[in-house]
Amino acid sequence: MGFRLSKIYTRTGDKGETGLGDGRRVPKDHPRVEAIGEVDTLNSQLGLLLAGLSAHSVECSGLNEVIEVLEPCQHRLFDLG
Repeated sequence: MGFRLSKIYTRTGDKGETGLGDGRRVPKDHPRVEAIGEVDTLNSQLGLLLAGLSAHSVECSGLNEVIEVLEPCQHRLFDLG
């Protein structure tokens, strides 16, 4: 079986806030938190698209060009998020 989370709570309460990568705490409805979520959603949708394109790339070689354009975009989104 894969990796399992052994602890998913801090017991300190979050008071409606979340931590950013730089250590700052912001409200969960902060625009930056919303943007991070949107980037993550886009990245996962792009990953699903790439998986589908890869599955059909043998049948349609032109898909490889699309994949070559989109893969770096997904990597950038991962770094951004």
